[in-house]
Amino acid sequence: MENRLRFYNTLTRKVETFIPNEDGKVAMYTCGPTVYHYAHIGNLRSYIAEDLLEKTLRYIGYDVKRVMNITDVGHLSSDADTGEDKMLKGAKREHKTVMEIAKFYTDAFFSDCAKLNIKTPDVVEPATNCIPEFIHMVQTLLEKGYAYEQGGNIYFDTSRLEDYYVLSNQSEQELLVGVREDVDADANKRNKSDFVLWFTKSKFDAQELKWESPWGLGYPGWHIECSCISMKHLGEYMDIHCGGVDNIFPHHTNEIAQSESYLGHKWCNYWFHIHHLVDKSGKMSKSRGEFLTVSLLESKGYDPVVYRMFCLQSHYRKPLEFSYEVLDNMTAAYEKLVKRVGALKREGQVEGEKFDAYKKRFEDALCDDLNSSMALTVLYDMLKEDMSDATKYALAEDFDRVLSLNLTTAYQARTADAQVDEELERYILSRIEERRDAKKAKDFARADAIRAELLERGIVLEDTREGVKWKKV
Repeated sequence: MENRLRFYNTLTRKVETFIPNEDGKVAMYTCGPTVYHYAHIGNLRSYIAEDLLEKTLRYIGYDVKRVMNITDVGHLSSDADTGEDKMLKGAKREHKTVMEIAKFYTDAFFSDCAKLNIKTPDVVEPATNCIPEFIHMVQTLLEKGYAYEQGGNIYFDTSRLEDYYVLSNQSEQELLVGVREDVDADANKRNKSDFVLWFTKSKFDAQELKWESPWGLGYPGWHIECSCISMKHLGEYMDIHCGGVDNIFPHHTNEIAQSESYLGHKWCNYWFHIHHLVDKSGKMSKSRGEFLTVSLLESKGYDPVVYRMFCLQSHYRKPLEFSYEVLDNMTAAYEKLVKRVGALKREGQVEGEKFDAYKKRFEDALCDDLNSSMALTVLYDMLKEDMSDATKYALAEDFDRVLSLNLTTAYQARTADAQVDEELERYILSRIEERRDAKKAKDFARADAIRAELLERGIVLEDTREGVKWKKV
């Protein structure tokens, strides 16, 4: 098939034409969540961009197999193999077991993804399912001389590689500048850039999840997870590896080091990274300010799909600044858009030439380094074009295979909800009137029965000086 898609490859630091290892098929891997807390909307920006990439690949004709891990063990709060284990931290916070925490927040993550119309990957694999694979890779790296045992732990020896920093394009001295003074250096490491493959001796004695290994009872380091899980499901050659820009170093750098040392050949050709969501004070995180989740946005009255549209209006390689003011504007734009699509009449013939012309413009925008903002512009231009409603509706439906903004369903759903609300309000007011009549007739049992009936339907009545008020609970 024709190779039209171009996107920025972090490995080569330029926009390249995508050519998969196998014609027509794409092996794609995305780093999944560490399930110790809710995902914040900054995390979810990355998953929206990865979803856009996957759906674009499918839209232009590729057969995609996408794999994602779930980190339910081994992720320390510092990428330098220091700090508290994130899963253990979550378990302590909520007085639950690590696996209870993992199950709850995995379900919460996929619930958020569903609200954002993010497709679930073809394979989702928790790290705890793959302990034998981790142990096998560590054993092989030891046998090949790329790893060493020290102080009870197994470390990867980065000095064995000619270009350990091939992905991050940084020197060892540059990276050492970022080492915090309050973090204890690991005296077991031969080189500061070495990283743990397997822990048997750790500062975290309370670690619940441990497994027998040739080196004693222990658990895997974080970085080895993605290497093994991707190879288990995608084989020795991968086309695209995705993640946030904060994964470039050390996580993805370490993945390349251990994977290519284990395999003996190049592992992944294209590295796709998404920039941060920020607010006026800097990068979004779970540790500071208001913890912005999908549920919080919903509680403030925002449709999660509006947040998806907000992300699509910006390029994935640029920082995106969040504010409620911008989200308010996006909400207004989204409501106008779905109302416009919802008003289209579907009867009549689809004009083939115009359909094909706009479909090509839409594809061209996506193939130009996933220019989702331009793809939305094509959508707006199409709706203004002089063509039949049937053609416009067919194009909106076609574009939404990638945009996933509920373009052809949102307006009808809102109209149906409004009708239900109007019917419900009429019913409530009639019952309030009946209750008023019952109280006038001193039939207090009847009045109480009406109040109880409405309460069962989630309607609370409040008697005030201004009259009876009601609200949904």
